[in-house]
Amino acid sequence: MSMPPPPGPFAHQGPPPPAYPQPNTYGPGPAQSPYYPPQGAWGAPPPPPPPKNRTGLILGIVAASIVGLLTLSWIGNGGLRGGSASGSYPAATHRLTLPQTLLDGRYTLADDRSGQADAELENTSTANIRDPKGVMGQYTAAGENGTGVLVVSGLYGRIKDPDLAREKILKGAREAAGTSVLVPPKDVTVSGANTTVTCQVLATEQADGGRVTYPLCAWADDNTNAAVGEMTTESAGVSPESIDLTKAARTTLKVREETRRPLS
Repeated sequence: MSMPPPPGPFAHQGPPPPAYPQPNTYGPGPAQSPYYPPQGAWGAPPPPPPPKNRTGLILGIVAASIVGLLTLSWIGNGGLRGGSASGSYPAATHRLTLPQTLLDGRYTLADDRSGQADAELENTSTANIRDPKGVMGQYTAAGENGTGVLVVSGLYGRIKDPDLAREKILKGAREAAGTSVLVPPKDVTVSGANTTVTCQVLATEQADGGRVTYPLCAWADDNTNAAVGEMTTESAGVSPESIDLTKAARTTLKVREETRRPLS
């Protein structure tokens, strides 16, 4: 009677051994993306993140640039100096603030540079503005509808000629390096509002040759003057003519309502 052959070197007797994690000799695999289900060991790697992530990064870079440029516009383009305003300076009754959220909680404060802006304006009194205090910040939002960045850059003090202040802050922004004017500034009428808002559409060039288009609006009154720019993944690549300036002006007035506060 023949004997069965001896077990081969790969045969296994008895119950299977417990499974232990094996070291990965090929380096770490691709990180799992929250946008896609996990892949098996032999599955295809997850695709890259949605394009809106890159757009959001670009928006953030553009917004950070605008914050700085607006402050320089006050100094370099005569937003504070000069002008032919006549009459007395108004009383100081209101100031600008940067709350933690804006637009009913849709945007959250990400970068407060008011100290930098205030340092630029320290001890500055001019033909049009007395005792200015700088306020500037960058807000971000992310949700199902994409990524958004909101820039608020302004000042408060005693403003003799609000129309001149509003004109100068917009002029400084559109004359900044790498910026072009796609829609020139114009006053936008918002139903029920008694504050003038002026809006323009600008484009900022990127290092990779791309361009981000966005509306920039400004208001000014006896005590407060600020420019507001909102950039979203939906509006970044649209034609300038299709940007709704009335909507942008409403956003600016809403920002004014939420940032302007009595001094007392």
